[in-house]
Amino acid sequence: QVQLVESGGGSVQAGGSLKLACLASGHTYSRQSMAWFRQVPGKEREGVAAISVRSGTTDYADFVKGRFTIDQDSAKNTVYLQMNSLKPEDTAMYYCAAARADWLPGPLRHDNYLYWGQGTQVTVSS
Repeated sequence: QVQLVESGGGSVQAGGSLKLACLASGHTYSRQSMAWFRQVPGKEREGVAAISVRSGTTDYADFVKGRFTIDQDSAKNTVYLQMNSLKPEDTAMYYCAAARADWLPGPLRHDNYLYWGQGTQVTVSS
């Protein structure tokens, strides 16, 4: 059973930074892509950033390019999302996800991901 546990969410003022972490357990960490998604009530879950744990290849949604960075530490089975220059519109529940394989087409498509964490709330005030 794959388990994903997010941490690092919180409240911050616009322009501030937060770093999310996702600890993965229960699977072969190096064989899958990992990603961060976010969702606000009433809207669809959207992909934020993805990384191939095997190759380090990354992909970002246009609305976070230049502000967010996804990274991973294989020794700790952990994926990170460094969020800088946060905006009020970044306010959402952020979810970590593990794909069913490595770097499938459309790395930010939620249907590529089988396993999901419980989410961590990020709130950005103006």
